[in-house]
Amino acid sequence: MCFFITELKKLQTKSLESNNQVIIGLDIGDKTLGIAVSDRRLKIASGVAVVQRQNVESDLMKFQELLKPYDIGAIVFGWPVQMNGVPGSQCEKILSFVESLYLKFKIPCFKWDERYSTCAVDRVLIQADMSRKKRKKVIDKSASIYILQGALDFVNRIGTVV
Repeated sequence: MCFFITELKKLQTKSLESNNQVIIGLDIGDKTLGIAVSDRRLKIASGVAVVQRQNVESDLMKFQELLKPYDIGAIVFGWPVQMNGVPGSQCEKILSFVESLYLKFKIPCFKWDERYSTCAVDRVLIQADMSRKKRKKVIDKSASIYILQGALDFVNRIGTVV
């Protein structure tokens, strides 16, 4: 794996909590970037926005503008592995974007298996009787929440190292 991506089990949550920092969750697609943020206790993920992607430079500027109010301690991004665990076709594009993100902001980045995120979120939205048109507007933000919440549950369950 790349030098700028760390294993999630090495995330130092105690340090983030004591510094009042949050974790950002990203669902990175070709057309959109779903963004979620944790609370300062690192327990609950909430949606922030969906960015319509243009180019890396523009995407990073939008990211920076949207997240100005937050003291970000870490970034968790969805890692689209296939059912057999092999990285999917989008992984190379995602790595490129995450590398740009890291080089610009110097915030530790962590990957999270997103195998079922969009499917699971879509199923919940269908059960909520949301129309296809409305689902399309919220699916990426909801997927970023799902990715971040899964990562938060994981680090809280394992009680990461201080």
